[in-house]
Amino acid sequence: MDSGLILGIESSCDETAAAVVERGSRTLSSVVASQIATHLRYGGVVPELASREHLRNIVPVVRAALAEAGVSLGDLDAVAVTSGPGLAGALLVGITYAKALAFAQSLPLIAVNHLEGHIHAVLLQERQRRMKDPEDQVLRSAHDSEEESALALVVSGGHTHLYLAQPTEGTWRYRLIGRTLDDAAGEAYDKVAKLLGLGYPGGPWIDALARFGDPHAVPFTFAQVKSKAHLGGKAPRTKGAKTAPISELDPHFLFSFSGIKTAVLRYVELHGLREEAAARVPRMLAAGRTPKTKEEALDLCPQGTLDLIASFQRAVVGDLMKKTFGAAEAFEAEQILITGGVAANRELRERFTGEAARRGVRVAFPALALSTDNAAMIAAAAWPRFVAGEFAPVDLTADPSLVLGSAVNQFA
Repeated sequence: MDSGLILGIESSCDETAAAVVERGSRTLSSVVASQIATHLRYGGVVPELASREHLRNIVPVVRAALAEAGVSLGDLDAVAVTSGPGLAGALLVGITYAKALAFAQSLPLIAVNHLEGHIHAVLLQERQRRMKDPEDQVLRSAHDSEEESALALVVSGGHTHLYLAQPTEGTWRYRLIGRTLDDAAGEAYDKVAKLLGLGYPGGPWIDALARFGDPHAVPFTFAQVKSKAHLGGKAPRTKGAKTAPISELDPHFLFSFSGIKTAVLRYVELHGLREEAAARVPRMLAAGRTPKTKEEALDLCPQGTLDLIASFQRAVVGDLMKKTFGAAEAFEAEQILITGGVAANRELRERFTGEAARRGVRVAFPALALSTDNAAMIAAAAWPRFVAGEFAPVDLTADPSLVLGSAVNQFA
């Protein structure tokens, strides 16, 4: 262990990313090649196209990350790569390249769960903040073994999970306490945005337009998720059940976003908004950016649609808050980490920050650049594993349904 430099590689979905991070706390470089332009016309990620773009981008992105950091392959201590969850073909591009690179350079390879990476995006941000604070440096080093346990909400286009994250003997352990039964929150954002003729990805458009609508105009609600007696304790047959033992989790901490997506669809049909949404598509493409003023917003959407968008966002953020703060209270968590692509949402940050202050709980978010998929978070998450000697086997392959942590039911 000399330089403490780890090269991270991330290719789980539609962004090819590479970064060099020193000892899990200092980002020397972070390069991301986005595929938004490729998938824009389809309104969502096309797996085959994503894999092809990763193949084109992986070599130049890694070279750019090394150049930006001012290091060579010989300066590295290890290579880290996302092994799952994600799109199988996309994951394989990053894993195959990382394995070849590690073998050629005689470097250890570290496999990182994508969800763990998102949690470490916040931890990386907090370590870097402390390193810049002279008073904090006196109280705590950037890698103090006394890093605190936290409740982590990972909320993105593919995931909505609640974890208890705990530092244990130099590494981190995770206990799953809640997750979505169906759509992830970010997935609901994208689908509602597509339904309304907005741009892709949908999250930034909905967040920008929601500022100009009445969030109380449409009374969306979320029903309490209940256990299904007819299942006899087995997990429901949903895509969420494939990646986590839902039947072992407390229903109070389970999410479901397919219902509000359907409610928006019914509202659009009832109020005859389909033609308006279809006509909006070319205007959104021509605009090219999210609106900054009420006038720009009204040029794209009538007030009724802005009210619908604001009401949708208010309901989703409210449900995330209710269950996250409920879990924090149940498990006596004094710190909450909010991470993932939806963590970049303006309203979510404002409302979570305000409620945390009211409750006397600390809340932390990653920088906006670290909210979406990136490789700095993968390299940061790999550092404790490197120190502990937890290296990937030679037969490492992609696991699209990779689970993070064990499940725990507070009231079992």
